[in-house]
Amino acid sequence: MFGSDNQAGASEPVLAAITAAYSATGQDAYGADDYTAAGAAAIREVFDTDASVFFVSSGTAANMLALSAMVDPWDGVVCHHQAHVLLDESTGPALFTGGAAMLPVPDRTVRMTPDQLDDMMTRLPNDVPHNIRARTFSLTQANECGQVYSVAEVTALNEMAKSHGLSVHMDGARFANAMVELDVHPSEATWKAGVDVLCLGASKNGAVAAEAVVFFDKTLAENFEFRMKRTGHLTSKARLYGAQFSAWLADDHWRDLARHANTKANELRSAIDELDGVRMAWDCQSNESFVIFEKALFTRLLDAGVSMYDWYPSAMPAGETLASNEQLARMVTSFATSSEDIAAFVDLVMSA
Repeated sequence: MFGSDNQAGASEPVLAAITAAYSATGQDAYGADDYTAAGAAAIREVFDTDASVFFVSSGTAANMLALSAMVDPWDGVVCHHQAHVLLDESTGPALFTGGAAMLPVPDRTVRMTPDQLDDMMTRLPNDVPHNIRARTFSLTQANECGQVYSVAEVTALNEMAKSHGLSVHMDGARFANAMVELDVHPSEATWKAGVDVLCLGASKNGAVAAEAVVFFDKTLAENFEFRMKRTGHLTSKARLYGAQFSAWLADDHWRDLARHANTKANELRSAIDELDGVRMAWDCQSNESFVIFEKALFTRLLDAGVSMYDWYPSAMPAGETLASNEQLARMVTSFATSSEDIAAFVDLVMSA
């Protein structure tokens, strides 16, 4: 029910686009087809810039391939201490980059600040070649703690990163949810704010398997096709991706899907505020909510069939701790979440 937006299926326009793409004949392979070209063009139009665009099937592939184009094996990637590329990509960063290290900013806050980034960079040892050379800053929007950075925050973070010689990668697995919350043109929150490479995710928001690596700094895209090929991500019938992105972006469908997910998240959070034995861990702005349950209640809800994940206690902000009888959990809404789903959850809490 609330385990992940990956649990939802695909929207009808996206499914229809896939069917149409594979009913077509005579399309070239390996991304040289009309659908791939159209999907890339749609992304360039949405972001109002001539970016280099590549499609892959998973967020892991998108992030890892993007980082591999931005760092050398002896480099480091600076990120939030809860970043997906740090905690949830296994050893993917090291594999794809040839050994680059992840360098988490240690401050235990749910969102990063420029001062925290500056302090991190100032404290890193810099005795070349003996130390890791920080080369890229990775920022997630919306982030892994349900936070949406404002355009001013993104700009300030990226300016700080670049003052230290870092390029900027943005993990946009839930970028659509952030755009709905911010209500700005996508260009304002990306390349105009200093983002060099965006991994734009559609899979969590109505697509089947569709992620785009968008190079606003086109110089970083040199030889990217070779990176895709040697890692097994150059898909033969690649029209799968372009067809999905064209349908996903058309008529602001991507925003409509994300708006529904965000609206249901707000509805869920409002309901939680009225319940006993459960409370919000911190304020959230996207479709992810972080909730503290009494452990016994959490277990009963899981046993009753509620889908949600227990979450890393290290995500709790500094100075805030869980009691011995408490459990931190993540609850995620999607374009398919209904008010009936939320009402059913509330009924289970009240009867558990």
